[in-house]
Amino acid sequence: MIPLSWYLTLSAVLFTLGVVGVITKRNAISMFMCIELMLNAVNLTFVSFSSYFGDVTGQLFVFIVMTVAAAEAAVGLGIIIAIFRNRETLDVDDASILKL
Repeated sequence: MIPLSWYLTLSAVLFTLGVVGVITKRNAISMFMCIELMLNAVNLTFVSFSSYFGDVTGQLFVFIVMTVAAAEAAVGLGIIIAIFRNRETLDVDDASILKL
């Protein structure tokens, strides 16, 4: 049996990689993938604790996070496509057209 600390360590590493990617990347698609990586790290934590405590509440939260991630993917990709059509670039620094 794999100890809980290994799952939590893996989740922390994945979440840290996602945060570093969001901070350092300038491409909207790369940032979007790093946000998804952070959501998956949180899902791993929920499932780990759910298995450790023998409760299904963590797994129910995973379904909620997956639903939010699906909605975020639809809306986020729509915004990215709209920016690309107007500016013909995916650089987030060029997305200042959204400001008022």
